[in-house]
Amino acid sequence: MDIAYIPSPSTGVVHLGPLPLRGYAFCIIIGVFVAVWFGNKRWVARGGKAGTVADIAVWAVPFGLVGGRLYHVITDYQLYFSEGENWVDAFKIWEGGLGIWGAIALGAVGAWIGCRRRGIPLPAWADALAPAIAFAQAIGRWGNWFNQELYGKPTDLPWALKITEGPNREAGLYHPTFLYESLWCIGVALLVIWADRRFKLGHGRAFALYVASYCVGRGWIEYMRVDEAHHVLGLRLNVWTSIVVFLLAVIYMVISSRLRPGREEIVEPAAVDLTKKAGDANAERAESSEGTDGDGVAAADAGPAGDATTDAEGTVDADGDAPTDARPAGKG
Repeated sequence: MDIAYIPSPSTGVVHLGPLPLRGYAFCIIIGVFVAVWFGNKRWVARGGKAGTVADIAVWAVPFGLVGGRLYHVITDYQLYFSEGENWVDAFKIWEGGLGIWGAIALGAVGAWIGCRRRGIPLPAWADALAPAIAFAQAIGRWGNWFNQELYGKPTDLPWALKITEGPNREAGLYHPTFLYESLWCIGVALLVIWADRRFKLGHGRAFALYVASYCVGRGWIEYMRVDEAHHVLGLRLNVWTSIVVFLLAVIYMVISSRLRPGREEIVEPAAVDLTKKAGDANAERAESSEGTDGDGVAAADAGPAGDATTDAEGTVDADGDAPTDARPAGKG
C-alpha cells in the first residue's frame, strides 16, 4: 500500500464561464513575469536602465514561444502528422509541448533584434537574464504537472508522482521528472548568481554557464523519462542535444575568457548619458549654491546695500568714485 506520493491535479483547466483557465499557460506566464522582473533588477545593477529588459522581452518572448513549439513539433512530428493524428493539434500550445532548445535559440534571435534597436550588446543582456531564465524554467515545468506529462520511470519512492488513467498514459506511480528539473533549474540559477558575483562574468559567459549547467541536469533527467521520443545510437534525441549544447557552451566560455577577459564596463550607453546629465545638473546646483547664503544673497564682504566698497587700496565704490579714506598714490 502506497502511503506517500505526489498527487496529480484532477484537471489541468478551470472554466471561468466560457473562458478556460489552463494551468500550463499560467505557469508559462508566471515564469515570464518572474524572468522579466528579476532580469530587470540584475540589468539595473549592471548599469542599465529600468524597463529595458521588458522592452527587449517583447521581442524575445514571442520568438521563444514559436521556437519552442517548432522544436517540439519537428522532433515529435509523429504526434501530429502520422496516420490518425490531426495536424491542427500542432498549434494547440496550451496542451503542452515546448522544447527549451528551440525556445532559447529563436528567443535569442528576438533578443538580438531588441538589443540592436536599443544599441545594447546582446551578451551583456543575456548575462543579466541567465539566472532569471532558469527561475522561469523552474516555474514553467509545473505546467507539466497540470497536464500529467513528461514523467519518469515507475517508482515506489515516497515522492513518486501519481498519474491517473488518460490518453497515452497508464495509471501508476512514476518519477516526478518535472519536479527534478524544476529543482535543478533553481540550483542552476543560484550557481550562476554566485559565479557571476565571485568571478565577475561578462561577455556572455554567465549565460554560457547557465546553458552548460542546465544541460548537465537535463541529460540525466531526460534519460529517466518514458514518454515517446526519437533515439539515436540508443540515446534519446534530447540527451544528444544536451551533450552537444554543453560542449558548445564550455568552448564558448574558454574562448571568450581568453579573447575578452573581464566584464563590460558599459552595458547601455543611454543609461550612462542619463547618469552623466544628472551628475552635471547636481554639480551646477552645488556650484551656484557655494557663492550664496541661505537666502540666496551673495556671501562676500559687501557693504551696505548699493555699495561695493572693500578695504583694498585704490578700489572704487559702486558709483565709480574713490573711497573717502583712500590715501594719496605712493603713500603707505
